[in-house]
Amino acid sequence: MRGELTRGPVMRTMLRFAVPMILGNLLQQCYNVADTLIVGRFLGANALAAVGSSFTLMTFLTSILLGLSMGSGTVFSIRFGQKDEERLREGINASFVLIGAVTLVLNLLVLAGIDLIIRFLRVPAEVTGLMREYLIVIFAGLAAIFLYNYFASLLRALGNSMVPLLFLALSAVLNILLDLWFVLGLERGVAGAAEATVIAQYVSGLGIAAYTLIRFPSLWRGGRFRVRLSSIREIAGFSALTCVQQSVMNLGILMVQGLVNSFGASVMAAFAAAVKIDSFAYMPVQDFGNAFSTFIAQNYGAGEEKRIRDGLRGAVIAAILFCLGITAGIWLLARPLMLLFVDASESAIIAEGVRYLHIEGSFYCGIGCLFLLYGLYRAVGRPGMSVVLTVISLGTRVALAYLLSAVPFIGVVGIWWSVPIGWILADLTGLGYYLLRRDRLFRFREPLGERRE
Repeated sequence: MRGELTRGPVMRTMLRFAVPMILGNLLQQCYNVADTLIVGRFLGANALAAVGSSFTLMTFLTSILLGLSMGSGTVFSIRFGQKDEERLREGINASFVLIGAVTLVLNLLVLAGIDLIIRFLRVPAEVTGLMREYLIVIFAGLAAIFLYNYFASLLRALGNSMVPLLFLALSAVLNILLDLWFVLGLERGVAGAAEATVIAQYVSGLGIAAYTLIRFPSLWRGGRFRVRLSSIREIAGFSALTCVQQSVMNLGILMVQGLVNSFGASVMAAFAAAVKIDSFAYMPVQDFGNAFSTFIAQNYGAGEEKRIRDGLRGAVIAAILFCLGITAGIWLLARPLMLLFVDASESAIIAEGVRYLHIEGSFYCGIGCLFLLYGLYRAVGRPGMSVVLTVISLGTRVALAYLLSAVPFIGVVGIWWSVPIGWILADLTGLGYYLLRRDRLFRFREPLGERRE
């Protein structure tokens, strides 16, 4: 198998691996952004609010599957770095069974509790019907999300980040075309936007699954399908913490979404549009953090401590330079970007969205460094530290959002300011831990103390 990240120039190797991941996840954002843009321009503010709130919910559900896949991918990367194909194969089998079972349970729960979820999110009455219509369809795509993220994590662990990009490119284009057809041509409203997204998700999920099964037959045919209890424990123990980290992060965002919804449909619409822009702005550095994590994990498994330190130093410099550039772009282009989603006559929505973007955009270096810290601790077998940083970041965000927004002269702006404050506190904690443990942090140990039976 090719795709090793343990050889070659450090930054060139890391960037060559990271760029397809960055492009791929930018395309993945196109799924909901296409819904949001088309719905906002052609179906009105209430439909935009419904789709925007649904996006926050789906991000939370996706984070559970993504966290499990990312945790599994780290174990795959370590085994690949060790060149231990037998244990890699066992981990692949165990991970597929585990995440597939979680997906099934999750799907049943959200379909049964859809009305309870809408009440929890404090959705205004005029938006409730549209949101329910959208969610019933979009929940059908959870199995496709599982397939794509599982096989994408596996391929990236093997050093192949280009194929996931290609399947996402195909499905992103398909999603936009189907959005236009279903919403404008067939006039199916928000349900049509959801249908377009689900179809596109299955194209990427089934496509990448078929490719992986055909391209890497040795991972499936090298022995009979066997799931050891020890492999389940290893994958579950490692992935559970990564899943908790991703889920806590997005649960906090979901709780903030409920608070935003209490300010009415106009603020909901402003938040829905601004969050899409915000996601696009810092998504590249988030994906760079994930690519950095895979690089570190392979080299950690191979015992390449010098490459890890060199990679860490270069990644911090690259992330800060990128974030400074994005901050400048957001300050200059916040209003034109809002106008892509909202008609110019909606001046209150545009003004609130611009204010959000200016506040968040000023602190992108904070979130950029935080993504690197998440990736570093996950890669060296300390995913629990990533959970701690997430709890600090999101706990601060949720607590301050509720406290500050309740002050009459602060209001909704307090929600916007709570975000960068959480980032900064988590960064300081993660840096402090690194300074205390850096002498032994990169010495290899089996994930969660696992030993070969």
